[in-house]
Amino acid sequence: MRSVWTKQNQVAGYDGKVTEAPQTDQSPHTAPVLKTDQAGPHPDLAESVQHHQDHPWRKPCPAHTREAFEQLLERLQPNNRLLILDSFCGTGMSTALIAEANPDALVVGIDQSAHRLAKHQAAGAQNYLLLRAEAEPFWLCLVEAGITLQSHWLLYPNPWPKASQFKRRVHGHGAFPVLSRLGGKLELRTNWDIFAQEFAQAAALIGIKGHTKSFISDSPMSLFERKYADRGHTLWRFRGECVT
Repeated sequence: MRSVWTKQNQVAGYDGKVTEAPQTDQSPHTAPVLKTDQAGPHPDLAESVQHHQDHPWRKPCPAHTREAFEQLLERLQPNNRLLILDSFCGTGMSTALIAEANPDALVVGIDQSAHRLAKHQAAGAQNYLLLRAEAEPFWLCLVEAGITLQSHWLLYPNPWPKASQFKRRVHGHGAFPVLSRLGGKLELRTNWDIFAQEFAQAAALIGIKGHTKSFISDSPMSLFERKYADRGHTLWRFRGECVT
């Protein structure tokens, strides 16, 4: 099976910090990435993650997300194919690219916006499915059904840059510990270095060991990635694997 991960970029030990300097040239005229009142990782990160581990997140699954999950089961059950999840997939550009690189797997892209999904431009690959669903309840549906992932992609989720918005970030959300129960490899990408650092620190606390580094996007996987690269932003990715 082909993979978007190359052999030279296999998972390495995470040391708690972004380990490489930006690989992109930073022009003095480059537009700022975002406005934030944080100078480093949020001070409540560890306490927040521990709280969510001690008090497992439970939220009734919205009807449309349950329907989406049932669609997945119908597609997955006949042959029990390897499953790859592309959360917050937007227009599904990344989903199609991941499917093309992994022809033996079923790739599922989920996004809560029907408007974004409607903009999808169908690709040649036939092994992917786009569903309108809320990510966190969908993750829990997978766990409760005993379904594990080969890999999980989180490309440019909303950074919620104000410190007061920390709990709205992926790693500040109550459902964050669910990610480690999905198994497999995980890749997060962002254009905000603090977000990458926070995610890596939070991931280590729930049993996802990995490595964070900057990278250059020669072939953008999403419209956001293309936009950020065109603006000269340094791009960051966390690659890890569930070990719990």
